[in-house]
Amino acid sequence: MTTTSVRPGERIPRPHTRRHPLAAFAGFPKAIWVIFTGTVVNRIGFLVGPFLVFFLGSRGVSTDQTPYVLGALGAGNLVGPAVGGWLADRHSRKLTMLAGLLGTAAAQGALFIAPNVATMAVAAIALSATATMVGPAAYATLTDTVAPERRREAFALFGWAVNIGTAMAGVLGGYLAAHGYWMLFALDAGTSLAFAVIVATQLPSDRAARIAERAAAAQAATGSTPGGSGYGVVFRDRLARKLMPLFGIQLFIYSLTESALPLAIRTDGLPASVMGLAAAVNAGLVVALQPLATTYLSRFPRTPVYIFGSILIALGVALTGVAHTTAAYAATVALWSLGEVAVGGIAGALIADLAPSQARGRYQGAFSWTWGVARFLALTLGTTVYTLVGPGFLWWGMLAAGVGAIAGIAALGPAIDRRTAESGS
Repeated sequence: MTTTSVRPGERIPRPHTRRHPLAAFAGFPKAIWVIFTGTVVNRIGFLVGPFLVFFLGSRGVSTDQTPYVLGALGAGNLVGPAVGGWLADRHSRKLTMLAGLLGTAAAQGALFIAPNVATMAVAAIALSATATMVGPAAYATLTDTVAPERRREAFALFGWAVNIGTAMAGVLGGYLAAHGYWMLFALDAGTSLAFAVIVATQLPSDRAARIAERAAAAQAATGSTPGGSGYGVVFRDRLARKLMPLFGIQLFIYSLTESALPLAIRTDGLPASVMGLAAAVNAGLVVALQPLATTYLSRFPRTPVYIFGSILIALGVALTGVAHTTAAYAATVALWSLGEVAVGGIAGALIADLAPSQARGRYQGAFSWTWGVARFLALTLGTTVYTLVGPGFLWWGMLAAGVGAIAGIAALGPAIDRRTAESGS
């Protein structure tokens, strides 16, 4: 059999068998399917975040106090990814995931029993910090176990798992919220514990590999391979420094669907079940279309595909500003969901391609931290702008910011392709 060298971003011929809708996800090793299964289980219980605004309202938290708790939830996202990425590289991917999952279950209980806004804020910080420790370790595991040419598909599979679980959660969420918010917290904590059991019993230990990587990094005192155990390896990467803020803008826009979208629904006097419907529409479309889209779109250069999907996301989120009925909200969610399907797996795979082998956890930690900053700003600045300046300014301002970020990523496309071709990650 002969092989051809193909530059990242160039069109890659696919055999006929790859046209099957699920073919893009075939042939992955066991570790990938362990993470896939655990993620589906865990996301079935992802109910507290989408319904937190309504839970706070049921506890008597006013609209002007809500941003304090939401901001605290976002603040934990500034801590968890950085800690999770460092621990994943320094010690163990598996142990980092276990620590995050067990901590998440405990924090869920603390948030539910918190008696006032201050204690709710503390519990919210703990909840998001522990929950976001898991991602960098899981992403690093995907990168470790999948060849570079299949990383885009592996990360898309992870996103598919998230949405399979979220689709089920969307069906359950509105019903459970109507019958008692304690059910949301119980299910969320229980699924975190279930994921921890799956990781503990099915995912192989990786401590020996981390020790070997640290020894190799210690010997790389000179040359082109970055050394050190901190995040300097990421900060010294000029391309990563340019790319992360642009991703951050896009993630901020997407994160408004978790914070400002519920506020818009509540402002229009619609019930909490509409938010459950929005989550179900999003997850349902991604679940139905992601395998087919990944199989088909992976044959095209990733930068144009990413730009196209990003335009759909920015436009769909912005159109929330003109939605005031259940049907209109569902339509805007459908539009940005199609964009999410198109970009599935591309950003995570790109970060994985940029990372040196001994710093994969930290690169994914930095990417997750960027998402954390975006969520923090969406939960604080986004909701504040919504309530004090006005919804129109927020939604249409985000459309302009999204277009700018898309243009920046398009300009970096050639540099990204050259870097990944040279690194041979």
